[in-house]
Amino acid sequence: MFRDAHAFVSRCDACQRRGKISKRHEMPHNFILEVEVFDCWGIDFMGIFLTSYNNKYILVAVDYVSKWVEAITSPTNDASVVLKLFKTIIFPRFGVPRVVISDGGSHFINRIFERLLKKYGVHHGVATPYHPQTSGQVEVSNRQIKEILEKTVGRLRKDWSTKLDDALWAYRIAFKTPLRTTPFHLLYEKACLNFDINPAAERRLIQLNELNEIRYHAYESSKLYKERTKAYHDMKIISRTFEPNDQVLLYNSRLQLFPGKLCSRWSGPFTVKEVRPYGAVVLLNPEGKEFIVNGQRVKHYWAHTEIPDGHIVRLDDETFSLNRCEVKLMTVNKRLVGGNLLVSCK
Repeated sequence: MFRDAHAFVSRCDACQRRGKISKRHEMPHNFILEVEVFDCWGIDFMGIFLTSYNNKYILVAVDYVSKWVEAITSPTNDASVVLKLFKTIIFPRFGVPRVVISDGGSHFINRIFERLLKKYGVHHGVATPYHPQTSGQVEVSNRQIKEILEKTVGRLRKDWSTKLDDALWAYRIAFKTPLRTTPFHLLYEKACLNFDINPAAERRLIQLNELNEIRYHAYESSKLYKERTKAYHDMKIISRTFEPNDQVLLYNSRLQLFPGKLCSRWSGPFTVKEVRPYGAVVLLNPEGKEFIVNGQRVKHYWAHTEIPDGHIVRLDDETFSLNRCEVKLMTVNKRLVGGNLLVSCK
């Protein structure tokens, strides 16, 4: 009886539109594991900072294999800055990558940048809205660079643009747990400090022969680290499955930034059109327009059918459903009448 009562109440439209998004509803963890260095870059803007020599933003690019970071300062965060990074740093120094991952900001989603990537045959991966975990590698690098700058800037915090190169150097020679080495050592297989030239030259010949082996061990270490992270993450979440034509509610993340009293944080219902790999879900709005969101931001919507007051529902009736659009107080009479559950709606 209580199971049927729970199923009845769980279909309340008003109740389903309440509550916040839960970490236990995250999609299973999917990590990005690349083999070749400089094949996959993540890019993102940091800012707005206090004006430092006319600069307000930092554009950061991170290699997903070596964790090597490049960054430039800029007074704006537009497409011209992104093109400058790729034309003056990424392409000339590291070659043409296979994949570039970014968020859906207008500085990354525009004709100029897309034309440049198409010219060189680079695939552009875009993170779903309000889900920064998709570009998690660059988000982690941003946080660490910001922490280094916080410790090195002056009291007025307006000299951060002159400290950026030192912050990048500190980041590159810092030990990274997934790699079990530093980005500098993984790329060049040499110490970052000067030693006696003759022994150093002899060791350098040996180190160059060991470079491929070091990169292989870094790859295996990164793979094990990410597999452990995935297992720990997936252990804490609730397994949920979405199918095409399912009705779902979408969490309105804007209300997290601009809350409104007594406003429902869940909009919809929307129809699931397609479930893509790595946690992305394609939804259809009532007008038939489709859009992509991360699965964490949606939950199943259970529709109702209208029930007359005093209607008797059999306990073994699994096809029974409710569909009540108005917000009404519904009570369940727990009294059994001839083996049936008596439901009254007020």
